[in-house]
Amino acid sequence: MKWADNVDLDELNWGPIAIVQKFQALPTQYDRVILLSAIERPGRNIGDITVYKWEGKLPDEELIQRCIGDAVTGVISIENLLIIGEYFKIWKGETFFVDVEPGPEQAGENFTEEMQQAIPDLILTLQHLSTADKSEILNFKSLYGDTLIEVDA
Repeated sequence: MKWADNVDLDELNWGPIAIVQKFQALPTQYDRVILLSAIERPGRNIGDITVYKWEGKLPDEELIQRCIGDAVTGVISIENLLIIGEYFKIWKGETFFVDVEPGPEQAGENFTEEMQQAIPDLILTLQHLSTADKSEILNFKSLYGDTLIEVDA
């Protein structure tokens, strides 16, 4: 698949601490980071694509420490990654989180029919986000670290 020359693709399915270290070791920081995940969430149909723009802000120190504790014990979570990345200041430019609804997990090597149909739109979304000027990126939801994780009272 052809991507713009200034686009780097990487699979980041490792823990948030390792990803933070990778970003800290970069010789030049990215102007824009786009994170892709497929997490089952209530109220969405299979293949629904949601684009979030990371707006920063950190939760209280106790929740940050809990995120870091989860991360070092092997928990892989986009929420933890966003918060830990914010804490360690790796999100230097714009950061977007693209989330596609995968539907229930099933055995097998193939996507569901609905997910297979969503892939072209997902790729177009990623390509647009990776090359568009700031003024061209309009359809997103804001995401803030201080409201990202609900804490049980």
